[in-house]
Amino acid sequence: MIKFDRVSKRYPNGKDALRRINFELPAGQLTFLTGHSGAGKSTLLKLIMMIERPTQGQVFVEGQNLNGFSTRQVPFLRRKIGMVHQNHQLLFDRSVFDNVALPLVIAGFARADIGKRVRAALDKVGLLNKEKLNPIMLSGGEQQRVGIARAVVNKPPLLLADEPTGNLDPALSEEIMDLFKDFARVGVAVLIATHDLSLIARYNHRLLTLREGRLIHDGDEGGHHGS
Repeated sequence: MIKFDRVSKRYPNGKDALRRINFELPAGQLTFLTGHSGAGKSTLLKLIMMIERPTQGQVFVEGQNLNGFSTRQVPFLRRKIGMVHQNHQLLFDRSVFDNVALPLVIAGFARADIGKRVRAALDKVGLLNKEKLNPIMLSGGEQQRVGIARAVVNKPPLLLADEPTGNLDPALSEEIMDLFKDFARVGVAVLIATHDLSLIARYNHRLLTLREGRLIHDGDEGGHHGS
Protein backbone atom coordinates (compact mmCIF):
# COMPACT_ATOMS: atom_id res chain seq x y z
CA MET A 1 0.00 0.00 0.00
CA ILE A 2 2.79 2.40 1.03
CA LYS A 3 6.47 1.77 0.40
CA PHE A 4 9.40 4.02 1.30
CA ASP A 5 12.59 3.03 -0.53
CA ARG A 6 15.73 4.78 0.82
CA VAL A 7 13.85 8.04 1.24
CA SER A 8 15.67 11.16 2.43
CA LYS A 9 14.37 14.71 2.75
CA ARG A 10 16.59 17.75 3.15
CA TYR A 11 14.95 21.15 3.45
CA PRO A 12 16.43 24.25 1.78
CA ASN A 13 17.86 25.39 5.14
CA GLY A 14 20.08 22.29 5.11
CA LYS A 15 18.12 20.38 7.76
CA ASP A 16 17.88 16.63 7.12
CA ALA A 17 14.30 15.84 8.12
CA LEU A 18 14.47 12.18 6.99
CA ARG A 19 17.48 9.97 6.26
CA ARG A 20 17.29 6.79 4.16
CA ILE A 21 13.91 5.60 5.39
CA ASN A 22 12.78 2.10 4.37
CA PHE A 23 9.45 0.53 5.29
CA GLU A 24 6.30 -0.94 3.78
CA LEU A 25 2.76 -0.57 5.08
CA PRO A 26 0.39 -3.23 3.70
CA ALA A 27 -3.37 -2.93 3.27
CA GLY A 28 -5.35 -3.78 6.39
CA GLN A 29 -2.60 -2.94 8.85
CA LEU A 30 -2.76 -0.34 11.61
CA THR A 31 0.68 1.11 12.39
CA PHE A 32 1.81 3.76 14.86
CA LEU A 33 4.47 6.31 13.91
CA THR A 34 6.20 8.00 16.82
CA GLY A 35 9.23 10.07 17.74
CA HIS A 36 10.07 13.28 19.54
CA SER A 37 9.01 16.66 18.14
CA GLY A 38 11.16 17.31 15.07
CA ALA A 39 11.96 13.60 14.53
CA GLY A 40 10.41 13.66 11.05
CA LYS A 41 6.85 12.39 11.56
CA SER A 42 5.16 15.36 9.87
CA THR A 43 7.64 15.30 6.98
CA LEU A 44 6.95 11.59 6.41
CA LEU A 45 3.18 12.25 6.23
CA LYS A 46 3.76 15.22 3.90
CA LEU A 47 5.74 13.01 1.50
CA ILE A 48 2.84 10.52 1.32
CA MET A 49 0.39 13.40 0.67
CA MET A 50 2.83 14.98 -1.85
CA ILE A 51 2.84 18.23 0.11
CA GLU A 52 6.62 17.70 -0.01
CA ARG A 53 8.77 15.65 -2.36
CA PRO A 54 11.78 13.52 -1.37
CA THR A 55 15.32 14.74 -1.94
CA GLN A 56 16.41 11.14 -2.54
CA GLY A 57 14.70 7.77 -2.79
CA GLN A 58 11.21 6.75 -3.83
CA VAL A 59 7.76 6.79 -2.25
CA PHE A 60 5.14 4.39 -3.61
CA VAL A 61 1.40 4.48 -2.93
CA GLU A 62 -0.64 1.55 -4.29
CA GLY A 63 2.35 0.55 -6.39
CA GLN A 64 2.66 3.95 -8.05
CA ASN A 65 5.97 5.81 -7.77
CA LEU A 66 5.11 9.32 -6.60
CA ASN A 67 8.32 10.70 -8.12
CA GLY A 68 6.65 10.34 -11.51
CA PHE A 69 3.58 12.36 -10.52
CA SER A 70 3.09 15.82 -11.96
CA THR A 71 1.52 18.60 -9.91
CA ARG A 72 -1.72 18.08 -11.87
CA GLN A 73 -1.91 14.44 -10.72
CA VAL A 74 -1.61 15.26 -7.02
CA PRO A 75 -5.39 15.76 -6.42
CA PHE A 76 -6.05 12.26 -7.83
CA LEU A 77 -3.51 10.77 -5.42
CA ARG A 78 -5.05 12.60 -2.47
CA ARG A 79 -8.47 11.11 -3.19
CA LYS A 80 -6.95 7.76 -2.20
CA ILE A 81 -5.84 9.15 1.16
CA GLY A 82 -8.01 10.10 4.12
CA MET A 83 -6.34 12.60 6.46
CA VAL A 84 -7.34 13.08 10.11
CA HIS A 85 -5.87 16.10 11.91
CA GLN A 86 -5.44 16.76 15.62
CA ASN A 87 -7.63 19.88 15.47
CA HIS A 88 -9.98 18.23 12.91
CA GLN A 89 -10.09 21.43 10.76
CA LEU A 90 -13.87 21.52 10.46
CA LEU A 91 -15.75 24.41 8.88
CA PHE A 92 -17.97 25.99 11.52
CA ASP A 93 -20.09 27.89 8.97
CA ARG A 94 -21.46 24.61 7.58
CA SER A 95 -23.44 21.68 8.95
CA VAL A 96 -21.92 18.35 9.95
CA PHE A 97 -23.37 16.85 6.74
CA ASP A 98 -21.76 19.53 4.56
CA ASN A 99 -18.39 19.13 6.28
CA VAL A 100 -18.35 15.40 5.58
CA ALA A 101 -19.62 15.90 2.02
CA LEU A 102 -16.84 18.34 1.09
CA PRO A 103 -14.36 15.82 -0.44
CA LEU A 104 -17.17 14.33 -2.55
CA VAL A 105 -18.34 17.74 -3.77
CA ILE A 106 -14.77 18.62 -4.76
CA ALA A 107 -14.41 15.27 -6.55
CA GLY A 108 -17.62 15.91 -8.51
CA PHE A 109 -19.86 13.12 -7.16
CA ALA A 110 -23.58 13.17 -8.02
CA ARG A 111 -25.81 14.63 -5.31
CA ALA A 112 -27.73 11.38 -4.67
CA ASP A 113 -24.46 9.48 -4.29
CA ILE A 114 -23.13 12.15 -1.91
CA GLY A 115 -26.14 11.76 0.39
CA LYS A 116 -25.73 7.98 0.59
CA ARG A 117 -21.99 8.09 1.20
CA VAL A 118 -22.14 10.89 3.80
CA ARG A 119 -24.84 9.11 5.80
CA ALA A 120 -22.94 5.82 5.65
CA ALA A 121 -19.79 7.58 6.98
CA LEU A 122 -21.73 9.37 9.73
CA ASP A 123 -23.44 6.13 10.69
CA LYS A 124 -20.02 4.43 10.92
CA VAL A 125 -18.82 7.03 13.47
CA GLY A 126 -22.15 7.06 15.36
CA LEU A 127 -23.26 10.58 14.41
CA LEU A 128 -26.07 9.99 11.94
CA ASN A 129 -28.53 11.88 14.15
CA LYS A 130 -26.26 14.97 14.19
CA GLU A 131 -25.99 15.62 10.45
CA LYS A 132 -27.96 18.90 10.53
CA LEU A 133 -26.08 20.42 13.47
CA ASN A 134 -23.25 22.90 13.27
CA PRO A 135 -19.99 21.25 14.45
CA ILE A 136 -19.55 23.95 17.09
CA MET A 137 -22.50 22.38 18.96
CA LEU A 138 -20.65 19.05 19.28
CA SER A 139 -18.20 17.84 21.93
CA GLY A 140 -14.49 17.55 21.15
CA GLY A 141 -14.76 13.80 20.68
CA GLU A 142 -17.73 14.20 18.35
CA GLN A 143 -15.91 16.85 16.32
CA GLN A 144 -13.00 14.46 15.88
CA ARG A 145 -15.41 11.75 14.71
CA VAL A 146 -16.83 14.18 12.11
CA GLY A 147 -13.24 14.68 10.94
CA ILE A 148 -12.82 10.91 10.64
CA ALA A 149 -16.11 10.56 8.72
CA ARG A 150 -14.90 13.25 6.29
CA ALA A 151 -11.57 11.42 5.90
CA VAL A 152 -13.21 8.09 4.98
CA VAL A 153 -16.28 9.32 3.07
CA ASN A 154 -14.85 8.50 -0.35
CA LYS A 155 -13.57 5.12 0.91
CA PRO A 156 -9.85 5.73 0.54
CA PRO A 157 -7.53 2.70 0.79
CA LEU A 158 -5.18 4.68 3.03
CA LEU A 159 -5.90 6.63 6.23
CA LEU A 160 -3.31 8.95 7.79
CA ALA A 161 -3.88 10.44 11.24
CA ASP A 162 -1.70 13.15 12.79
CA GLU A 163 -2.06 13.18 16.61
CA PRO A 164 -5.76 12.21 16.31
CA THR A 165 -6.22 11.76 20.06
CA GLY A 166 -4.03 14.70 21.10
CA ASN A 167 -6.89 16.73 22.58
CA LEU A 168 -8.98 13.85 23.93
CA ASP A 169 -9.18 12.06 27.28
CA PRO A 170 -8.33 8.31 27.48
CA ALA A 171 -11.94 7.11 27.12
CA LEU A 172 -12.54 9.20 23.99
CA SER A 173 -9.12 8.20 22.65
CA GLU A 174 -10.18 4.57 22.94
CA GLU A 175 -13.38 5.25 20.96
CA ILE A 176 -11.35 6.89 18.19
CA MET A 177 -8.86 3.99 18.18
CA ASP A 178 -11.73 1.49 17.90
CA LEU A 179 -12.85 3.28 14.72
CA PHE A 180 -9.35 3.10 13.25
CA LYS A 181 -9.16 -0.63 14.08
CA ASP A 182 -12.52 -1.16 12.34
CA PHE A 183 -11.19 0.49 9.17
CA ALA A 184 -8.03 -1.65 9.25
CA ARG A 185 -10.20 -4.77 9.58
CA VAL A 186 -11.90 -4.01 6.27
CA GLY A 187 -8.58 -3.58 4.47
CA VAL A 188 -7.68 0.09 4.94
CA ALA A 189 -3.99 0.81 5.64
CA VAL A 190 -3.94 3.06 8.73
CA LEU A 191 -0.89 5.10 9.81
CA ILE A 192 -1.23 7.04 13.07
CA ALA A 193 1.43 9.59 14.03
CA THR A 194 1.35 10.18 17.78
CA HIS A 195 3.43 11.32 20.75
CA ASP A 196 1.09 9.45 23.10
CA LEU A 197 3.18 6.55 24.42
CA SER A 198 0.41 5.43 26.79
CA LEU A 199 -1.92 5.08 23.78
CA ILE A 200 0.68 3.03 21.89
CA ALA A 201 1.26 0.83 24.96
CA ARG A 202 -2.45 -0.05 25.17
CA TYR A 203 -2.53 -1.59 21.68
CA ASN A 204 -0.56 -4.43 20.13
CA HIS A 205 0.28 -2.82 16.82
CA ARG A 206 3.32 -2.29 14.70
CA LEU A 207 5.38 0.71 15.78
CA LEU A 208 7.71 2.82 13.65
CA THR A 209 9.97 5.10 15.71
CA LEU A 210 11.86 8.04 14.23
CA ARG A 211 14.79 9.80 15.84
CA GLU A 212 16.45 12.76 14.14
CA GLY A 213 15.13 11.65 10.78
CA ARG A 214 16.20 8.01 11.04
CA LEU A 215 13.95 4.99 11.50
CA ILE A 216 15.40 3.44 14.68
CA HIS A 217 12.65 0.89 15.46
CA ASP A 218 10.20 -1.07 13.34
CA GLY A 219 8.40 -3.83 15.19
CA ASP A 220 5.42 -5.06 17.09
CA GLU A 221 4.85 -3.73 20.55
CA GLY A 222 2.70 -6.69 21.48
CA GLY A 223 4.05 -9.39 19.24
CA HIS A 224 1.57 -9.45 16.38
CA HIS A 225 0.33 -7.39 13.45
CA GLY A 226 -3.26 -6.63 12.58
CA SER A 227 -5.93 -5.99 15.16
